[in-house]
Amino acid sequence: MIHVIKQNKNILYSTGLPVILIVWLVLNIGVISVFSIINFVMLLSFGYIAMICDIKTGRIPNILVLFMMAGWLLLVSAALLMNINEKLANLADSMFGLLIGGGMFLLVYLFSKKGLGGGDVKFMSAAGLYLGFSNTIPVILYGTILAALTGLTLMALKIIGRKDTMPLAPFLYAGILITLFTQ
Repeated sequence: MIHVIKQNKNILYSTGLPVILIVWLVLNIGVISVFSIINFVMLLSFGYIAMICDIKTGRIPNILVLFMMAGWLLLVSAALLMNINEKLANLADSMFGLLIGGGMFLLVYLFSKKGLGGGDVKFMSAAGLYLGFSNTIPVILYGTILAALTGLTLMALKIIGRKDTMPLAPFLYAGILITLFTQ
């Protein structure tokens, strides 16, 4: 029985991302630029991997965050070569996204006595690059509200206690999905 459940979980993990990407692409094809589509597909892919890692291990690997940042840098470099004037404004927006996403989470990390994981701080910094300033704030709001409601519900049902932890990346990923699908 446990083997069947584990096998079904792996099927869910492996089919979830392609389904999400296909739905998002169908909804946005012809509406936004090719670079924006690549940007968001990369963000959705890296975010999905971060979510799975956080669920399975309770950690977001540093190498994943490095790949996220390297992927963004490659994409922005190519975009700058194509249209430097337009993309410089996008570059500034991305930097503000990094500062807001990483900065807000870093403050919580420092002042909450590590109640928030360092991987979440690094992940939101990298995600802020992809999202830009205007999308980073809604992602943080949606993700943290969903996490708080889930945590409070689980505590009310006595499934977890006040000192228990739960992964934040799935809620941040949900915030990314909500933000991208409601644009």
